[in-house]
Amino acid sequence: MNLDLTGKYAIVGGGSRGIGEGVAIELAKLGANVTLLSRDVNKLGAVMENLDHSLGQKHSFLAVDFSNISDLKKKIHALVLTQPIHILINNTGGPKSGKLLEAHPVDFLEAFNNHLICNQMLSQLVIPSMTKEKYGRIINIISTSVKQPIDRLGVSNTIRGAVANWSKTLANEVAAKGITVNNVLPGFTATDRLMELRDVRAKEWNISPEEAQTKMEATVPMGRFGTPSEIGAAVAFLASPAASFITGINLPVDGGRTKSL
Repeated sequence: MNLDLTGKYAIVGGGSRGIGEGVAIELAKLGANVTLLSRDVNKLGAVMENLDHSLGQKHSFLAVDFSNISDLKKKIHALVLTQPIHILINNTGGPKSGKLLEAHPVDFLEAFNNHLICNQMLSQLVIPSMTKEKYGRIINIISTSVKQPIDRLGVSNTIRGAVANWSKTLANEVAAKGITVNNVLPGFTATDRLMELRDVRAKEWNISPEEAQTKMEATVPMGRFGTPSEIGAAVAFLASPAASFITGINLPVDGGRTKSL
């Protein structure tokens, strides 16, 4: 099975921590040259230094804010003028938690821009390079809410569904170019965001954060939270030559928690 990404160039959104960092680490292990995107320059630098360099990989980072679409577009456009892009990982922080009835219209607009609009813009910028290189992998980090909406994540459930349908449509449009487009759906993954959600649940249930975590883990058949590296491994496979005939799918990586097929 060919998992070799030597000579491939990847862009990883949200690469300074959590799932984005986990994805970047796994891609670099397979030989990819990784460009990290995030707002936190200090964390970006630290992650970049920890990426595998054993195969001569050259890593970099761009300090960007996904809420500033014009600046993001400018910086990615400049990047694609200097190097090819073979892999795009669309990943950014999820919308804040809460019930739909408590959400404001601006919450939906911000989430729509940060996720779907940024995904669209980034894809349009890199697809010409992927087409020229005859190798393209676009992988969107979404959520299992695509298959089974999650309580108290009303805005996120809504926007994630839109991104999934956008992805499936794009997959069909670019398949003949040798470009695949897939979604990875993380379940409960041990990240800062999940710990924040755990603490919110703890207050709602009037129990300690540790008790809330135990209760949440009990909903996962494997009995634990996943790790960013486990999500990263699934993404790295989809980014590899071995996944060349897989496109337009939603891949849950959730320890069996999602009840739908």
